Amino acid sequence: MNPISLKIAYVGGGSRLWARSLMFDLALCPELSGEVALYDIDLQSARLNEQMGNWMQGQTGVVSRWKYQAVSRLEAALKDADFVIISIQPGPLELMAEEISLAEEYGMYFPVGDSTGATGLMRGLRSVRIYKGFAEAIAAICPNAWVINYTNPMTICTRALTRVAPSLKVFGCCHEVFHTQTLLAQLAGQYLNIAVPQRQEIKINVKGINHFTWIDSAKYQDADLMQVLKHHLDQPGVLRECDPAEVIGWNDWFRSAEQVKFTLFKRFGILAAAGDRHLVEFLPGFIRSPDILFRWGIIRTPVSWRIERWASAPQKTRDLIQGVVPFKLEPSGEEGINMIRALMGLEDLVTNVNLENIGQISNAPLHSVVETNAHFSRGKITPLTAGALPDGIASLINRHIANQELIIEAALTNDLDLAFQAFFTDPANDLPIDRLWELFNRMVAVNRKYLPD
Repeated sequence: MNPISLKIAYVGGGSRLWARSLMFDLALCPELSGEVALYDIDLQSARLNEQMGNWMQGQTGVVSRWKYQAVSRLEAALKDADFVIISIQPGPLELMAEEISLAEEYGMYFPVGDSTGATGLMRGLRSVRIYKGFAEAIAAICPNAWVINYTNPMTICTRALTRVAPSLKVFGCCHEVFHTQTLLAQLAGQYLNIAVPQRQEIKINVKGINHFTWIDSAKYQDADLMQVLKHHLDQPGVLRECDPAEVIGWNDWFRSAEQVKFTLFKRFGILAAAGDRHLVEFLPGFIRSPDILFRWGIIRTPVSWRIERWASAPQKTRDLIQGVVPFKLEPSGEEGINMIRALMGLEDLVTNVNLENIGQISNAPLHSVVETNAHFSRGKITPLTAGALPDGIASLINRHIANQELIIEAALTNDLDLAFQAFFTDPANDLPIDRLWELFNRMVAVNRKYLPD
């Protein structure tokens, strides 16, 4: 069978991570071929990715043919696109560092800072303005393309696209749930005395919003892994207070002791499916000091590390192309390529995805973007019924959804009063209204060039 020919428009084509992950996955997929147009406001970064993608075509193990081309205009990338992938950094990392530093002055210590709370909501406010332009351009140039969003805040960005252009075929991808599947697979291996299954073999029911997603059913074959998890939590030393010195010594910004998700499971009877460093930003009380975070086994990701990684990535790419470091072709572990294959009719796929709520979560607002499982098939994505959220979790999730909608409305109508209302009612922003108003205005000031006049 001849490979299916596609054009992929990559918005954020200078990406240091997601674009290159896609290159690896496309190189290993013989059923697809075509062109990837790389658009980025940093054209030189897009050109380096163009060089890498085209260089990869001559490497051992590559089984598909793709042409990568950096373009200077969004319209050129979108013309005739079958898929549009959006993965951008909405504002420089130095701005993210300034926002997180401001929040710390007010006693809020965000481990990540990209999804919710004072820092995540401000990031969302400036992202919506950018995504409004993307939505309008896609609707005008390639309205039938599938649009895949990878940018955080995932829910706000994905919802902004559907709010501005409701007819677009939009979905958002995130790998957080995969890590919880892997955790459950490890527990299955430990307590069922079997080889650790692949994460895809762990069948789960997913419900929630991105980075605040929950699992109320998990099985490996006929084994109920929720019962396995309960047994695990009953073991001595599993639920514990972490030693701050131990956590500080990890030197791994993504490691987790899982104490937040385990304790939430103990209290609510449903398993949080995101990393603890994300979860605490959606909840009251956890981010009040570094010591509290350490006690729960959470270490913050320094923005200085992100900035250094961003700056050093281009040279690592050049070292790869020049043979200074060996080239190793491996799948990324992301499911974007499998979603594309399914939409082109090459396979069926069930996986978690961020989509407009058409009832898959019965007690979440319609049209908001929620994360559940969905069935991907030729030209179609069908959300799978996830059922209602438990009342206690629904009260938290629907509060966040309301705030996300406020941020989108604020950005689209240039109404910063609405944005402040979202700030004030966010669970993590636990400050008196006058102090939070002061912080909000200081954050608006550092974001002034990205926000409406």
